[in-house]
Amino acid sequence: MSTDDEDTAFYVGIAAQVTEHRIARGLSQRELAELCGTTQSAIARLESGSRPPKIDTLLRVAAALDCRLEVGFHPRTRAHRSTP
Repeated sequence: MSTDDEDTAFYVGIAAQVTEHRIARGLSQRELAELCGTTQSAIARLESGSRPPKIDTLLRVAAALDCRLEVGFHPRTRAHRSTP
């Protein structure tokens, strides 16, 4: 899988989580947008997973959905250590 494919899968995964939590809370896209201080179309774009979401947007969405946003770095390959 190429890096672009991995990135796209990552964005789609975030989009699916936002949609799942929004629906579980019984919110429409418009209602979530109001809670986040954005527009319904911005929420629709986020939920489409078609482009990278901004961290500040994800933080506002997480707060509106009463969720904790977790961001981390995970190595794709084994790190090579050089010896002094």
